[in-house]
Amino acid sequence: MNYDYDYIIIGSGFGGSVSALRLSGKGYKVLVIEKGKWFRAEDFPKTNWNLRKWLWMPALRFYGIMKLSIFRHIAVISGTGVGGGSLVYANTLPVPKKAFYASGSWKDLADWETELKPHYEKALQMLGATPNPHLFDGDLALHQMAKEMGREKHFENPNVAVYFGKEGKTVRDPYFGGKGPDRTGCNFCGGCMTGCRHNAKNTLDKNYLWLAQNYGAEILAENEVFDVRPSEEGYEVFTRSSTAFFPKKKSFRAKNVIFSGGVLGTVKLLLKLKKSSLPHLSDKVGDDIRTNNETLISVSSSRKDKDFSKGVAIGSLLHTDEHSHLEIVRYSEGSGFWKLLHLPMASGSNPISRLLHIFGQLFSSPLSWFNTYFINSWSRSTTVLLFMQSVDSTLKLKRGSFGNLATGVSSGKRPTADIPESKELTARYSRIVNGKATSFTLESLAGIPTTAHILGGAVMGRTAEEGVVNSRNEVFNYKGLYVIDGSMISSNPGVNPSLSITAIAEHAMAGIPSKKEASQQSFLKESS
Repeated sequence: MNYDYDYIIIGSGFGGSVSALRLSGKGYKVLVIEKGKWFRAEDFPKTNWNLRKWLWMPALRFYGIMKLSIFRHIAVISGTGVGGGSLVYANTLPVPKKAFYASGSWKDLADWETELKPHYEKALQMLGATPNPHLFDGDLALHQMAKEMGREKHFENPNVAVYFGKEGKTVRDPYFGGKGPDRTGCNFCGGCMTGCRHNAKNTLDKNYLWLAQNYGAEILAENEVFDVRPSEEGYEVFTRSSTAFFPKKKSFRAKNVIFSGGVLGTVKLLLKLKKSSLPHLSDKVGDDIRTNNETLISVSSSRKDKDFSKGVAIGSLLHTDEHSHLEIVRYSEGSGFWKLLHLPMASGSNPISRLLHIFGQLFSSPLSWFNTYFINSWSRSTTVLLFMQSVDSTLKLKRGSFGNLATGVSSGKRPTADIPESKELTARYSRIVNGKATSFTLESLAGIPTTAHILGGAVMGRTAEEGVVNSRNEVFNYKGLYVIDGSMISSNPGVNPSLSITAIAEHAMAGIPSKKEASQQSFLKESS
């Protein structure tokens, strides 16, 4: 077959970017297909009130970097654009604890903690990880809380993918011996999650994808894959424009295809293909969806002497117990859009009791709540508390009546917004900053949790009965197909997962020989 490419990679997030660099560096011809847009620093919005530039909502002609997806059992925040989730994530790169490697469907496939260690080290190097050098008001309040809890030793400045250097000074590539782009020192504006406008954030288009292009990898933006069909010992991949009024369709041929569109992209496509072009995909597609068992709760302070918008997106974290930790998250000054989607944090067994709890808070201190919503600058006065656990909980993704994604209850414990440890920590932090706690409307009214770390749906297993891919990320029953993104994560890491996705992608790529070696192996096999 006269292939157009050796590998087509669907998606340009952490898994896709690693794959693009390592494969092109091994001599393969690579195409990366991304449904989002290319972004330069000046393309990002100044604040998240600029919804057209910040949100991905094609029906409204919004082509930004962040997508909010709402399901029956969960709401999901994810990223789009060349560089995937790296454009909108909070830069934080923690290594998971032991529980991650010893649970879930992959636990018996390898000694993962040992096997992945060199790949974590490589990933940290490639992403330019360095400890956050400065703590600001939100971080200092968490440090105070750590002292009060007797857990100061468990407080840390995490590794973050940011070039600090000298604030505002542009220098020649400091990471790859001049082969990468110029970088500019961080000014701690807090705008990491609306897109870094100052060239300080180490997004994937500045490392893995940049270097992959130097090796000849091609990137096709603003195109979405809608079909992958087996064809003459390879595959034909069909795309259509994701931004045009009249979408144009294209097709490409490749010997191998890597699904790297993130959970909501990859699992949706695999569920569709299982009903059509790839019927022998495992029945486990869509199962074992995880959320890091997390909550996102905002605390708005009434203190005028504090500025909680200053710093990097996540500049500190506290390991609150063996299974849990809490991070301080911020948005840049002026980015107050989220307050429109927040209500006072509430608890209760049903929506009516939750609504009564909300009204009770509003009527008990109306002036404080008026200041929170209408007077104070939301981002300057607000800290978002990101609480995560390695404790397991699962859902499943399935096809809805109209081909859309829908959630269902899996066999395990399902995620919930009502986590006692999270609420206790929120109360402690609120007291320290003299703040009011709010959460997303769905969490407050219905107890539906929100996650920025949707994982699973194409997990690892020994066989197709246990998982969708094997320990090398190869799809069962289809030679030349791989899944390398958050869909492959097979247990709750309990920490921000981007580093783990990168490390496992490096592990998968290390198992693929160079094109020259593969050709020699093929020749010897045919000769014998």
